[in-house]
Amino acid sequence: VLALGMLTALRKMLALINSRYDQQLTIATIPQEDSRVYQQLQTAYSMGIFQIESRAQMNMLPRLKPRTFYDLVIQIAIVRPGPIQGDMVHPFLRRRAGLEAVDYPSDEVKSVLERTLGVPIFQEQVIKLAMVAAGFSGGEADQLRRAMASWGQNGHLTRFEDKLINGMLARGYKQEFAERLFKQICGFGQYGFPESHSASFANLAYVSSWFKTYHPAAFYVGLLNSLPMGFYSASQLVQDAQRHGVEFLSADINLSHWDYHWLPKEDTSSVETVRMGLRQIQGVSETRIIQALNERPESGFASIHELRQSGLRDSDISALARADALQSIAGHRHQAHWQSISISDQQMPLFAHVKDQPARELPAPHESENIKADYESTGLTLGRHPLALLRNSPELKNCVMAKDLITCRSGQVLTLAGLVTCRQRPGTRSGVTFLTLEDESGNSNVVVWAHTARQFRQCFLTSNLLWVKGIVEIHEGVVHVIAGRLKDLSSLLSFSRLESRRFH
Repeated sequence: VLALGMLTALRKMLALINSRYDQQLTIATIPQEDSRVYQQLQTAYSMGIFQIESRAQMNMLPRLKPRTFYDLVIQIAIVRPGPIQGDMVHPFLRRRAGLEAVDYPSDEVKSVLERTLGVPIFQEQVIKLAMVAAGFSGGEADQLRRAMASWGQNGHLTRFEDKLINGMLARGYKQEFAERLFKQICGFGQYGFPESHSASFANLAYVSSWFKTYHPAAFYVGLLNSLPMGFYSASQLVQDAQRHGVEFLSADINLSHWDYHWLPKEDTSSVETVRMGLRQIQGVSETRIIQALNERPESGFASIHELRQSGLRDSDISALARADALQSIAGHRHQAHWQSISISDQQMPLFAHVKDQPARELPAPHESENIKADYESTGLTLGRHPLALLRNSPELKNCVMAKDLITCRSGQVLTLAGLVTCRQRPGTRSGVTFLTLEDESGNSNVVVWAHTARQFRQCFLTSNLLWVKGIVEIHEGVVHVIAGRLKDLSSLLSFSRLESRRFH
């Protein structure tokens, strides 16, 4: 049984839409082949979308440009080690773009490969080719299928080489075609998709993309309430939502639910608004928080004393205070934390009847202090991005923002900086690591070759805030920066350094 977290997220999205609009929408009744959905996908607007949210898939979307459901089936299957190792990706893209002629050595081969422009993309095609082009029996083809399923063990496939190549030669196929097909089959030994598997996944990818296109607030709420899953943190998902018009409100013990929830739209506003769920706060007990919410007065809790009476422990109250979720009771996080550490009922029963009385008014935290505390308590901030506070720093002078990379000239030398959110070294590309850097405008993709990684090893491995000097490459809407120099700027993230700048 394959357990997919996206099914949980989709169930929650459907429930939100059906409840909000009094519908009976299901996966089966979502409108099919919607051109707007595909237009969004062609721009790699796919963070959070099932199976096509990885960096490799995002890079492929503007190149393959899916326009139909079957294009999406191919999109999901082609970004796999099998097609990549078998050198099937570039021929398919060239043929799809009309840059290379599509030809078939026989009608039998055409019947198998016509839908994928003469390039085998799926396991079923390889099995059929072995039968129609090399004369394999059904039993022999099944043995080939089992050998392909032993991913990473191409030794199981080499025993079929003579029979495949000799079988094709005997039926009039050229040596070049026979050897190329066997190479492609060996590629599938590194992990490839059956067409049926890819079609099932494409269905979920299309549905999640439809939600992101037409109901973004419901889409992000469904995802955030289903974490952990997928490639992205709550922080990255919230930022992506904000960049696409969804407004987020902070967590509050008197306004939030345990889950993120989608607020009713104001009559005069077109903005979709989501209230952060208390689930995002680190260090609270789900059981005790839900119990307290069930007992929350209609007018809300009036004091920390009432929170204790609802069953919350001091550890829960302290976590809520650190996350700035007690504003409606005790003011800003410094004031709330001061009250949360006052003598508890359990420590001094004589004072159980005394309601909270702050001893003094504490100064409100500065912006940088709030941002630091947000990340420490919830893993994200609804305030400004740390890079926005540092943008005027001399160390970041002349750094290009992520959103402006597409306007640069391919081949241009530039500098950029961002928080390192992903380091990925795929097995299909030896000697290269892909980094994702995040700034206040979005994400940028950085390619670090092995010699650069060795030269700047320490900052390459450990930097939280990385400065990069490199060459921008732009091809078919896909932007990369090829790193030449790296520098660790993580020290700029320390509270004292942020506070000393007080940028405006």
